[in-house]
Parts: sequence; structure tokens; C-alpha cells
Amino acid sequence: MSEDTADAPVDDRLETAVAAAELGGRVALDSFRSDLAVEAKAGGPMDAVTAVDRAVQERVFEHVDGEYPDDAVVGEEDDALKSVPDRGVAWVVDPIDGTNNYVAGNRVWMTSVAVCRDGEPVAAANYAPATGDLYVAGGGRTRRNDDPAAVSEETDPESFLVNPIFGVSRAHRRELSAVVDTVLATFGDLRRFGCAQAALSGVATGELEATVSTVELNDWDTAAGVHLLRRAGGTATDVHGDRWRPGSEGLIASNGEAHDALVGAFEPVG
Repeated sequence: MSEDTADAPVDDRLETAVAAAELGGRVALDSFRSDLAVEAKAGGPMDAVTAVDRAVQERVFEHVDGEYPDDAVVGEEDDALKSVPDRGVAWVVDPIDGTNNYVAGNRVWMTSVAVCRDGEPVAAANYAPATGDLYVAGGGRTRRNDDPAAVSEETDPESFLVNPIFGVSRAHRRELSAVVDTVLATFGDLRRFGCAQAALSGVATGELEATVSTVELNDWDTAAGVHLLRRAGGTATDVHGDRWRPGSEGLIASNGEAHDALVGAFEPVG
């Protein structure tokens, strides 16, 4: 079951989104597996940031501003906007999604660029420089490295691979613990990539059947990946089963084959 329709708007900014993701990703790749000065943000020692994160965001912003100087830009680092406006066009940038992986030399990290119009993602580029994979979608079909992508056709929830997406705070970890128990008791198996955009891209390409979060996630962790999976035939809702938008309560993103079962398993009680 696909949530999107064939007449979804084509975003004229897709080419710029792809170029910006690739430019930023190459900046990050230049310092990958090198000595890095790592800072801890407000979330504690697992909430890491490096000078490379900031340099990548600056390079992406610079490219976007050169093409569309009047557009709003949302980004994880420094003083950029932190949420997608309800009206107008906004770019949503995660310079390195999966910074802890990046710092450790793990190849699962991405530079993510999405375009939102009136609060809805309409174009996306997720670039994984360490593996060479580029995930792209505008108004047409999602593509990985120029090949069409599609969600898994698995229909049996007991065979679903589910990736929980949570932050590093104590509150998020408590929620994660409950979700892990539910996944292992009700669904097939669990994966934890440590990179939200990689998980969402994985649903879009059939590597996973679902990703789940019961907490509000940052727009830069979600917007691009949600658009990719929708354009690959998947479904993305909040924890109550309503259409997901930036700022929604939680995220349940799946291949659409047993989405109601996922919502039923994770929707808050009361």
C-alpha cells in the first residue's frame, strides 16, 4: 500500500539538493577515519559533534544560498533554524547523520538534504560517501545510484526487520527499551544502524520493513528519508497513524504491508 499518489508535486530544487548533498558529503569524506576533535553537546558524551559537521553544513548552506538565497534553511548545527516552517520553501540539512559512527570509523553515516514546501517534504537526497550510495527522490520514483528503488513486499509482521530510531537522552533510552521489547516479541528482528537517514533509506530500498520511534525526532533526521520511502511505495505516519509531517509525535515508517499492526503495537495507551 502506497501513501503517496502519482501526481505528487515535482520539486524544481531537486538538482540543487543532490549537488549540495554530494558537495557536503565529499567534505566529510576527506576527514573520515582521521584524527578528530570531538565535542559533546547538551545530550551528553554520546551526543557528539565535530568541526567537520560544522564545515559540511557550511558547505551545503553555501551551495543552497547561491541558488536559492530567499529560501529558509533548517540545520542541525549552530544557529540555523531548528524546525520546518509551516509555509513556504525550506531546506532541511543534516551534515553528518550518524556522527558517532563517523567518529568511530563506521561507514554508516550520511549527508542529508531535503526540500519542504508548506511543511511537507517534496524532494530529498541522502548521500553515503563511505559506501558510494546516493538516494534521490523528487516527484517521481525513488532511485538509489540511478536504479529504481522499492519497499519490501514482505507482508508477515513476524518476518519484519525493524529499526528503532531514538536519541541519546535518558528519556529516549527508556522509550527505546520498551520499543525493543515490543519488536522482539511481536515482529521478526531488530536492527540499529545508528543513523536515522540510513534506516529510512533502508526501508525505501527494501533492506528493512520498518523504522519506529515513539518520540518526536528532529526534522533533519527524518524529512529526507520519509520522502524517499514514500516515493518508493512506503507509508509514514505518527504514532497514532496520522500522516507524518515534520514535528509530528513519533514516526512509524514502513513498507505499508502491515502498517496498522505497527501502529497498534506502538501507539501510546491513554
